[in-house]
Amino acid sequence: MLRVCDITGKKANNANRVTFSNKHNAYWQYPNLQTKKFFSPKLDRTPRTAQVATSTIRTIRKLGLDETAAKYGVDLAKF
Repeated sequence: MLRVCDITGKKANNANRVTFSNKHNAYWQYPNLQTKKFFSPKLDRTPRTAQVATSTIRTIRKLGLDETAAKYGVDLAKF
């Protein structure tokens, strides 16, 4: 299973750990994904469980699920 946010499409970022001796070691920074169920007033139902980043959950609490999905161009009917 991919570690990608279902709504925003956030995925892993490649970064370097730098030691005291200035050695660079590559590693992945993964998004903080949570499995959640949300209610959509537009569809009048609860879509299937989705993996959503915690930053996206904050946006959903602020704007609502339907507005957030429209902002990122996601069709909630496929969930």
